[in-house]
Amino acid sequence: MPAFSATAPGKIILFGEHAVVYGEPAIAVPVFSNQVRVVVTAQVKKKSGEIQIEAPDISLSTTFEKLEIDHPLRAALKVVLGDKDPTETPACSIQISSEIPVSSGLGSSAAISAAIIRAFSAFLGQRLTDEKISDFAYEVEKIHHGTPSGIDNTVIAHQRPVYYQKGNPFQFLTIGKPFSILIANSGKPGHTREAVKHVQDGWLNDPDKYNQIFSRIGEISNNAKELIEEGQPDKLGELMDLNHELLQALVVSSPELDQMVQTAKEAGALGAKLSGGGMGGHMIALVKDDAERIAEKLLLSGATSTGITTVKNRN
Repeated sequence: MPAFSATAPGKIILFGEHAVVYGEPAIAVPVFSNQVRVVVTAQVKKKSGEIQIEAPDISLSTTFEKLEIDHPLRAALKVVLGDKDPTETPACSIQISSEIPVSSGLGSSAAISAAIIRAFSAFLGQRLTDEKISDFAYEVEKIHHGTPSGIDNTVIAHQRPVYYQKGNPFQFLTIGKPFSILIANSGKPGHTREAVKHVQDGWLNDPDKYNQIFSRIGEISNNAKELIEEGQPDKLGELMDLNHELLQALVVSSPELDQMVQTAKEAGALGAKLSGGGMGGHMIALVKDDAERIAEKLLLSGATSTGITTVKNRN
């Protein structure tokens, strides 16, 4: 029996983080420079139900039956199994490798879930649609995040840029002209829950001020959507700068992120901002032919790693 493999990209929020919680739109895109890979291999000499899981990136070597009942990896396998008895599943080994750092705003948990669901379902002879994989990954995301927006699993399972506003269906964006985004890791984990709580506290204390900020971020997301679909990505840089200033006003940036934004712009980036919850995590910059030189400058100024992803229509 052959091995079954699947990959899943990471994701970044291009525009709209935090404001999206308060009803404003956001744009997120897949990150193909950072991916998860899962390989499921049949173990014909072992008895049914023996599912060995190897995830060296998180120092995990265990079996399905030994995982805690609410462990995300177990949940990802269980949504595929449905009502089937795990002990009747063909024996297999599941190898998980990830290039996506955890707690960084790049969608690590959703990418791992999506890749596991895609590979394991194929191993069992099921052909799941992207929509079904997204739905299953969303169920697993609830374990990580309680009430997730659904952005991560949608972008990652479909591997397409999306425009999202709470209460409305996801819209897949048509990319008028491909463009490149440089991603730099600040070296400090993001603190999404803390950042979300911090913004909520500020909003409760001064709703008028915060609603104005959210509204301006929403306008930026809408303007960005038009530029992306019209094939004018070079104009996104100014919007990224404005978005970052508004995130600074929400006090969710950090000295490290601000320094990387400044470094990227001084090195020639068309625009830059933090991406995700903030208080650590990643910065993103709109770049052209000078991406490698800008990445080198960022590494010299303290970034722990960089990557470049191209935003384009799915083949």
